[in-house]
Amino acid sequence: MHPAKSVIFFTNASGAGYGMMIVLALLASLGVLPREAGFGFATFGLAFALIVAGLLSSTLHLGRPERAWRAMSQWRSSWLSREGLAAVIAFVPLGLFAIAWSFNLVASSIAVVLGIVGAAVSLVTLYCTAMIYASLRPVPAWFNGWTVAGYLVLGPMNGAVILAFLLDAFDADQAAAITRLLALVLLMVGLGVKLAYWRRIHASAPVSTAGSATGLGHLGRVEMTGSPHDNDNYLLREMGFRIARKHADKLRRISVWAGFVIPMLVMVDGLVFPFEPLTMPLTVIGLVACQVGVATERWLFFAEAKHAVTLYYGEQAV
Repeated sequence: MHPAKSVIFFTNASGAGYGMMIVLALLASLGVLPREAGFGFATFGLAFALIVAGLLSSTLHLGRPERAWRAMSQWRSSWLSREGLAAVIAFVPLGLFAIAWSFNLVASSIAVVLGIVGAAVSLVTLYCTAMIYASLRPVPAWFNGWTVAGYLVLGPMNGAVILAFLLDAFDADQAAAITRLLALVLLMVGLGVKLAYWRRIHASAPVSTAGSATGLGHLGRVEMTGSPHDNDNYLLREMGFRIARKHADKLRRISVWAGFVIPMLVMVDGLVFPFEPLTMPLTVIGLVACQVGVATERWLFFAEAKHAVTLYYGEQAV
């Protein structure tokens, strides 16, 4: 599939924003989240900025962005519509949680309840986003449970890495330690999920071939002798994107090291040596590396997926 920049930014930014909200709700429920206006503006403000920027960028991939609101009317049958509704609904408890916690407007217990509800709806939104892709049977690389697992883990993982930096900046030592530990666990789980996903999409047998589609496979390898079209078209641009295996392997290594291994080492260093002078610079390095790695992983997620329609254009397996 064509790895559109707007969709890559959408899944990364909104996933990180919702992930931050989930971790913030967890820290609030543990009683270690600072209740200061400055901290609230920085953390909740960044989380909302990521969510809104991601959702807005997703409309750029639509043919008629001005009609994006109509997509929410098809919630009975469309995961895209369900995602839109869940995203809108999530703003209510998350907004109330952010305001109540930052300005001490209500008791901590009430704010925590709002945060937990917001975190739950955030997870539902991430699940709906994952199902937009995981429900597509014609794309075997996405039509599996590892797609959903990746979205549910990588969003909170990225959010925890970002919050580890912000908590360090505000000297919230206890919350920073818990967040680093959570980020380390999510990084390890996320790496396992991505390795399992890559193993699955490359080890599984082809769903279909030109030979099985024509019924001539028993005679040998079946190949197209001519293209169905003389010129490029929408199907080829959007669903026939190709990436060489050697390039995919290189990008996968970048994703593993930048997105998971380096941040893991940084989180371990922060847990073992929380007050050394290099802790903050290393946290910044881990944060930047994580963003590069996750963006690379997301680009590969789209680039390596083949739609069954490419059989019509001579692909041998999808």
